Amino acid sequence: MKRRLLVAAGVAAALTGVAACGSDSSDDKKDNKPAAASNAPAAGNGKTVRVWLMKGSAPDDYIAALKAKFEADHPGAKLDVQIQQWNGIGQKVTGALASNDAPDVIEAGNTQIAQYGASGGLKDLSSKVTELAGKDWLTGLSDPGKVDGKTYGIPFYAANRVVIYNKELFAKAGVQPPKTRAEWIENTKKLNTGDQQGIYLPGQNWYFYAGLLKDEGADIATKSGSAWKANLDAAPAVAAANFYKELQALGKGPKDSDEKTQPEVLAADGGKIAQFVAVPAEAETIAKANPALKDKFGFFPIPGKDASKAGAVLTGGSDLMVPEASKNQDLAYDFIKLINSDEWQTKLAQATKQLPNKTTLGSAVTADPGGAAMMEGAKNGFATPNSPNWASVEENNPIKAYLTKALTGGDPAAAGKEANASIEKTLNTKN
Repeated sequence: MKRRLLVAAGVAAALTGVAACGSDSSDDKKDNKPAAASNAPAAGNGKTVRVWLMKGSAPDDYIAALKAKFEADHPGAKLDVQIQQWNGIGQKVTGALASNDAPDVIEAGNTQIAQYGASGGLKDLSSKVTELAGKDWLTGLSDPGKVDGKTYGIPFYAANRVVIYNKELFAKAGVQPPKTRAEWIENTKKLNTGDQQGIYLPGQNWYFYAGLLKDEGADIATKSGSAWKANLDAAPAVAAANFYKELQALGKGPKDSDEKTQPEVLAADGGKIAQFVAVPAEAETIAKANPALKDKFGFFPIPGKDASKAGAVLTGGSDLMVPEASKNQDLAYDFIKLINSDEWQTKLAQATKQLPNKTTLGSAVTADPGGAAMMEGAKNGFATPNSPNWASVEENNPIKAYLTKALTGGDPAAAGKEANASIEKTLNTKN
């Protein structure tokens, strides 16, 4: 999910998918005993802790400083951080979890944890949640980190969509960032004038739609017993689709495509698009392609139905996992504990302009307008249905076709039933 958010950041999507070296010590034995109840770090004893982090998750200087701190706290231990590519990572992680020579810590997109957890190759970290201040974790990261009530993924960092707006166009129209959906529609109507678009919103932005649906009180799909049921034909889904349609009509976004070409469109529009939905990093991408737009953008959270809280947002990001085959599980946990600490979460957020993993660390992004807007949304964040089969749903995403039908005059309930059948078939397939 994270990568989809960062590329589409997109985490992130807006928020825009090698063989590892062996341990330096061939005599290491797997320690299945639980970690000691004290705060003393595990002994180094010449061990090498191998960590797989994904490309783009942390800058080199952050990793170097983290390595120095970890090794200083664990004399005799070495930290080997190996950067992985998103392309093909699923198969590589699955192979590692089934092997006898897995890395000690693996980063995974938050929506991938269910797939890996179902394999039985991950260490149950439920006993560590309290010590790691799990009560403060962003729910969009912590919820998908659980499989059958057990915690396998420890939140690492997050990203989510916000509304990015042209400050000059808002000032010219005499409008301010809205706090409610109703205000958002009212403002966007004022901004949608002449050859100026009130908003650029492609019709198949299902990430955005999922948040509208959540605000209406429903999820894309829910599990009852052992079966999944999709919810795109019920009243909440129809209400969400109708709002999407009303907002989307206040611009010229295509109804039959997603947000993949959004940065190119915004860069080429000559400053005539008042707002769009994306992770904050997309504003920088657009300004690099069209320098005339530099410093033109501001940010606000996607508005909710009332002003009491921001609209719900689909959270992208990553969690950290410990394979059962790790030969250094105590040291692996110490690494996770370090990177989970407020100090190192704050450093990471400020270095990457992504979100820290806890709601209590909002001050880490206060100075960054885009980050501050993301954090407000993340407080009302959520994840996709927590199923090992969810990635297969996205491959032929029926939600996109559903949205196009709803936006082009089709009956949302009828289109929803068709999408439900596809989603349920995939989610309920036994692996």
